Amino acid sequence: MVSLPLVTTTDSESTGPRKNHLLNWSLDQLKDWLQEQGQKPFRAKQIRRWLFSGRATSFEEMTDLPAKLRAQLEEHFAIFNATEAVVSKSKDGTEKILVRLADGGEVECVLLRDGPRRSICVSSQVGCAMGCVFCASGLDGVDRNLTGGEILEQMLRLQQRLPADERLSHIVMMGMGEPLANLPGVLSALDVARSEDGLGISPRRITISTVGLPPAIDKLAAAGIPYNLAVSLHAPNDELRSELVPVNRKIGIEPVLQAADRYFHASGRRLTFEYVLLGGINDGDEHARQLSQILRGRSVMMNVIPYNPVAGLPYRTPSGAAIARFRAILESAGVNVNFRQRKGDEINAACGQLRRNRGELKATK
Repeated sequence: MVSLPLVTTTDSESTGPRKNHLLNWSLDQLKDWLQEQGQKPFRAKQIRRWLFSGRATSFEEMTDLPAKLRAQLEEHFAIFNATEAVVSKSKDGTEKILVRLADGGEVECVLLRDGPRRSICVSSQVGCAMGCVFCASGLDGVDRNLTGGEILEQMLRLQQRLPADERLSHIVMMGMGEPLANLPGVLSALDVARSEDGLGISPRRITISTVGLPPAIDKLAAAGIPYNLAVSLHAPNDELRSELVPVNRKIGIEPVLQAADRYFHASGRRLTFEYVLLGGINDGDEHARQLSQILRGRSVMMNVIPYNPVAGLPYRTPSGAAIARFRAILESAGVNVNFRQRKGDEINAACGQLRRNRGELKATK
């Protein structure tokens, strides 16, 4: 298992200015800096190639750069600005990292292996303000948005856990936080992730998950990049959804559905709706029938996720019989439905669990 170095981001152990986080710099900014240092601007793409294709974790590894430039980069920049507080791996190959940021905040990111797919799930905020009652991410509220570089660092740390002959295939913005509440940071990171001199991942293999913030969905549509949009419903009516997803009290399901429809027409990408199935709460036959009604006539995929229990919360996984009935009702109504296989249960792979339960785990050395 690859273990990234712990990166010092100050010029000395206790004093001196913090180095610039290189992953926060755009290609144009890097070109400008290179010119100021008396270096050729084309070196910017070489540096980018080392970061994203070459998987370099130090400037010394960038062997086709002049020694003087490597020294200048080392003086001014840090490639990684965080540390890995906890790393855990499940029997199914799922790996999860608790990343400790430079200011002490912590976020989680996950690598999932499924056949040839190598998907990653990354965070966009420290904590979450949406207040979903069954989710560990928002139990302590939200501290701040992540920068684009902090989002990219999660991607690169997960990429480092792959063998040299494997590459990342899919990205899901579905870790801690609400991605559309940090749209500038998310879009700046994804611009690099999809670029040829970045990770080179097609927007069609990138999914942004949201509880549904209509103005931000419209801004995402206006950006003109056909990312997949996944809207977390979790309930088929406003009364129940407002209990489970408190932000719904200010929005309502219908405006969320209308914004999702606008995104579909603007992007041409089929919508995905997410529904965490909670035993005895939103898994009844009437819930499945109501869900079928509100999705009728829409070109959607319904991802149903049996609940992954969180210590200290009263919610439970639904019974096998309830899951089977729920699925049968949706399918009989013509809804395209996928019941997602749970991965990484034994390593607290649900969003926010590892951060809260890290005392039970030991960091992988």
